[in-house]
Amino acid sequence: MQFDKNLLSRRTFMEMAAGAVASCSIIGIGHAESRGAKTIRLFDGKSLKGWIQSENSASSLSSSQIPNLAALITKLANGSDPVSVFLQAQLDAPVRASLASYSASDPGAKTMVSALFKNLNQIISGPSIYDKARFGNGVVLRPETRKLLKENPHGVQLAQLNKLLIEDAYAAEITPSAFIGWTVRDGSMASLGTGRGVIYTARDFSRFRLIFTMRHVSGKPDHQACVLIFCSRPQGDDKPLDALGGIQFQVPNGGHWDYRPGKNTDGGSVFTTVTKGHFDVHEWSRVEILADANVGTARMAVAQPLGSRAIEVLDFKDSTAGKIGPIAWQMHNAGLFDEYKDVTIELNPKNDDLITLG
Repeated sequence: MQFDKNLLSRRTFMEMAAGAVASCSIIGIGHAESRGAKTIRLFDGKSLKGWIQSENSASSLSSSQIPNLAALITKLANGSDPVSVFLQAQLDAPVRASLASYSASDPGAKTMVSALFKNLNQIISGPSIYDKARFGNGVVLRPETRKLLKENPHGVQLAQLNKLLIEDAYAAEITPSAFIGWTVRDGSMASLGTGRGVIYTARDFSRFRLIFTMRHVSGKPDHQACVLIFCSRPQGDDKPLDALGGIQFQVPNGGHWDYRPGKNTDGGSVFTTVTKGHFDVHEWSRVEILADANVGTARMAVAQPLGSRAIEVLDFKDSTAGKIGPIAWQMHNAGLFDEYKDVTIELNPKNDDLITLG
């Protein structure tokens, strides 16, 4: 009976908190939070205002985008059109020499393909590949390609243009890339499964309590839903770091990864599994992440079913990792469908306790 009373109290508290949050307006973006505790909504259930999308595939090419790799390689090897002649000339000599003899059954085929796409992505990341004569002979440019071309882009947008141009030149061989990976569906932020990338807050955060509801819908190939904190915001024309170079918390069961430059590991001892999660990822979970960039700490608790007492799942401590920056949802790979809603953040919380533990 005592447990039921406590549970009712927690539910009442959460309802009151939600009502208080709903009355708060979203304050200015683009800056770290000012001092003093304040709770705001990061998502209003209607639009993605206040969030920025970044798809890895927007400025790089991968073999997963090529349904008929042999056909693409044959075109590059034969050099029968101006774009293929140009691209072939830009390839490293060993890669160029291996094109004509390519066979998917060859033991070295995987290495050759990897080298080819490394070369192609170097071309994409370089100067503009556009030339009126080169792309005027039978290449139909999509409206988004023409629009970006008129803007005379630089940096990461130039790489996006180069990729669009290559996709248009090989429309029969390359699946067009997606620049949008998230949408609003039934009051939730929903991933579209288009490719690896992130959606991140337009403002930065330092010390905060993030609370949200989430579920993993499906994945093929599958991977846990991912939240990133202590991220690096892209500057100017710089290409965003993979996963924004952040610290990854896999929700709800507590997997993790360290994406800081030079790391790209599971993090080892900087993560501690407090309780091994056995939550049903397809059911809604209420997640709390309490983080402090000043000292490089973060804790995560999960409640399932909704309204129940949360369990602390994961702890992170590394003073060198703390970074004032955006918060992000990560789509780890194409084919993943996740949903997030009821996203609130308390700035500079008054205490360092996980409040959803009951």
